[in-house]
Amino acid sequence: MQVMGKKVNKKFMQQPVYIHLLAAIVVLCIIIFIVLRGLDVYTLHGQTITVPAVKGLSIEEASVFLRNSGLRFSVIDSIYTNDVKPGAIAEMIPTFGSKVKKGRIIFITHNAKTAQSAAIPDVNNMSYREAYSRIRAQGFTSVTTKYVPGRYRDLVVGIELKGVSVTSGIFVPLSSDLTLIVSDGTPETVSSETDNPAEN
Repeated sequence: MQVMGKKVNKKFMQQPVYIHLLAAIVVLCIIIFIVLRGLDVYTLHGQTITVPAVKGLSIEEASVFLRNSGLRFSVIDSIYTNDVKPGAIAEMIPTFGSKVKKGRIIFITHNAKTAQSAAIPDVNNMSYREAYSRIRAQGFTSVTTKYVPGRYRDLVVGIELKGVSVTSGIFVPLSSDLTLIVSDGTPETVSSETDNPAEN
C-alpha cells in the first residue's frame, strides 16, 4: 500500500498543471502576507494618540500641544458662548480624549471675540408658530412667550427684550432673551363708568 501511495504521489507531482497551481497558491499566500504587513505599517496599526484637552486655550497655545502630539488641526467654525473666554477653543472633532492615528486632522470650533448679532424679524400679526420659527431661523436661541389679552388667539402682537418693547430691524446679540407677546383670544374688557341720572 505504501509503495502504491508513493507511486501516486510521484505521478501527481510530475503533472505540470498541479505543480503550477501549488506554486501559485504559495505565491498568493506570500503576497497576502506582505500586503497585510504593509497595511499595518502604513496605518500604524495598534499605535494611537490621545487628543489633548485644549478646550479653553487660544489657537496659538493649542497648536503647540497638537503639533507636539503629532496631530494637525483646521479651524472650521466659530460660535459665541460664555463657557470659554473669547477667542478660545470651544469644541473639537474628534473630542478631547479620543484615540486617533498620528497625523489626524482635528477640526476646531473657536469662541468668537464678540457676540454674533442679527436683526429682529418683523413678526407682528403673524401666528405664534410662524413667528417663533422665523425668529429661531434668524439664529436666536432664547425665545419665550407671554400671553396678553387680545381678540385673536395665538397672534403675535409684539416682541420684548428684557421687558422693553423692541421694533423689527434692530440688531441685537443672538444670545438675547426675546419674549414674544401673543394674544390669548380674550378681548380686553373696557370698564366704563355710568353716570347717575341728574336729579331735577
